[in-house]
Amino acid sequence: MTIDRAVFAMAGTMILVSLVLAHFVSPYWLLLTAFVGLNLLQSAFTGFCPAATVFGKLGLKPGAAFACGTAVKR
Repeated sequence: MTIDRAVFAMAGTMILVSLVLAHFVSPYWLLLTAFVGLNLLQSAFTGFCPAATVFGKLGLKPGAAFACGTAVKR
């Protein structure tokens, strides 16, 4: 698994979990959905993603999106 796929999988999981929690627990969980979406948007423009940094430190190899090295410092 590459960093790209791990970031996409984590973002998708967080969005789905927050939607389920918003439906069954409290609508305030939609703030988590908004946070994930904003983080994905800012990473598209800046190339920095905190999750990609963590996954890189865990040993995952960068994929096409994080291959340039701006998001992951090793």
